[in-house]
Amino acid sequence: MNAFLLSTAVIFVAELGDKSQLMAMTFATRYRVRDVLVGITVATAIVHLASVALGAAVGTALAPYQGAVAVVAGLAFLGFAVWTLRGDELTEDEAAKARRSTGAAVLAVGTAFFLAELGDKTMLATVTLATREDWFGTWVGSTVGMVAADALAIGVGAVLGRTLPEKAVRYGAAALFAVFGLLLVAEGLGWFGGQ
Repeated sequence: MNAFLLSTAVIFVAELGDKSQLMAMTFATRYRVRDVLVGITVATAIVHLASVALGAAVGTALAPYQGAVAVVAGLAFLGFAVWTLRGDELTEDEAAKARRSTGAAVLAVGTAFFLAELGDKTMLATVTLATREDWFGTWVGSTVGMVAADALAIGVGAVLGRTLPEKAVRYGAAALFAVFGLLLVAEGLGWFGGQ
């Protein structure tokens, strides 16, 4: 349960202000919200399954070095904090492609999200979490966290006619990443001190 809750929270935070939230809002102006959410869910489940497989393999291989893994994971989360502060915008070309997409809505959205998430901070955060946490809980939690954040963006965009307050979201998400990172680094250094 810990892996599920942790990954849900971390990925929800990671997704706030991410360009895939902007893609979700753009697709929701063209397709039914249900179809957009199904496409996002399928794409996210596939990408995050590959992510947890990679993370679990790395975690198993490096099991004797748990302190070092914690420090590296903490540094990765500090990097995600900086990445989040930098911001992530949907380019006009990406927005235009989302608006022009044709074919079945679920397939169009799913394909776009699958490609957008490869190498994205949410994918890398999922890999990082899976090095230390249960793979199944991490997979389900990361998928739920991402879909929830995108659904929130679609809902707020539909109700308010605008996006979430970008600066507040960016700073809050970066601060939470920094806290997670510092806690992991402290845990890793404490493990080394105990040897």
